[in-house]
Amino acid sequence: MKLEGKNVVLGIAGGIAVYKICTLVRLLKKNGANVDVIMTKNASEFVSPLTFETLSGNAVTTDMFDRQRKWEVEHISLAKKADVFVIAPATANIVGKIANGIADDMLSTTAMACKAPLMIAPAMNTAMLESQSFTQNLETLKKRGVLVVDGDNGFLACGDNGNGRLAEPETLYQAIEKVLMPNQDLVGKKVLITSGATIAKIDPVRFLTNYSSGKMGLALAKEAKNRGAEVVFVTGRNTAGLPEHVEVVQVETTEQMFEAVKLQKDVDVYVMAAAPCDYKVEVAQNKIKDKSFTLTFEKTVDIAQYVGQHKTNQLLVAFSAETNDCLQNARAKLLSKNADFVVLNDVTKFGAGFNTDTNVVTFVYKDKIKEFGLETKQKVAQNIFDEVSKLL
Repeated sequence: MKLEGKNVVLGIAGGIAVYKICTLVRLLKKNGANVDVIMTKNASEFVSPLTFETLSGNAVTTDMFDRQRKWEVEHISLAKKADVFVIAPATANIVGKIANGIADDMLSTTAMACKAPLMIAPAMNTAMLESQSFTQNLETLKKRGVLVVDGDNGFLACGDNGNGRLAEPETLYQAIEKVLMPNQDLVGKKVLITSGATIAKIDPVRFLTNYSSGKMGLALAKEAKNRGAEVVFVTGRNTAGLPEHVEVVQVETTEQMFEAVKLQKDVDVYVMAAAPCDYKVEVAQNKIKDKSFTLTFEKTVDIAQYVGQHKTNQLLVAFSAETNDCLQNARAKLLSKNADFVVLNDVTKFGAGFNTDTNVVTFVYKDKIKEFGLETKQKVAQNIFDEVSKLL
């Protein structure tokens, strides 16, 4: 389903057009979205909250001070949850409140606290829609980046014929889908992403590993999924969590990760973001208790190199975490792995490297480099798949 894993917070203001939103909720749910509804007191006079609770499968929020609900700062929790905040129908009253910073009910308060994209669909009498007050408020919101879904011209409930009808549910759904899934350039493509750290066992209770958190791999999986790809997520140890609605293969050792990658067929893009252990040792049968002991290391299998040697028309993106001679090492990796490009990051830089929410990367090609500044790992993931899309 297209919108699986997406959270839509739907604000409903009072107006006869509220009945159309029932169909919008059904469309959103049909396509996999989670829908949380906030209704104003006036909206509840047109359609009962119970109707939207039945359609959405979630409790409807109407009261700032509902003591029957579990305790949480409701307007903040919904604001944080939203991938998009939609107000439909948006009356002159709610538009005026948001434009002028008034937050005196659950809907206006949540809208002010929300950092997700805000979309409004006005619906009102033609004279109100064309009034100086409303048009100024609407322009204020547009300048702030609020998305406006204009309605239709036609017969209104008040008996007038003109502008002010709420956009049809199908039109609203398409606008929401466009916000939630703006770029569908990976539809029909299978993307394999490796993530996290692997381990090298020493004895039954000890192992070697590294600082990788899996945050970069998780960001990549989310981005590929959002762009419509079929995603296979092969992960070792990670503290970032697992992506939703993708195929997840969990492993421990580098050898297990190698086997998991080899088993996947018909892959179009390999993104090797994991930090596999490069070395392994002979594993002791029992817990080592000697005062001192020697470990003899040997190289583990090179997963990215294997993919590069066996790929035909697939794309391979390799990662290169370095501490010195960074560009030189990344170029050597590009050639040895037969990668299409390498994502280089100097882990000694501020905000870069393992277990951070940000990174500083350089894309290294055979004939050029492309440098980026400090960015979130989600933004880095977007940049990577922008490059992948150009090469496909």
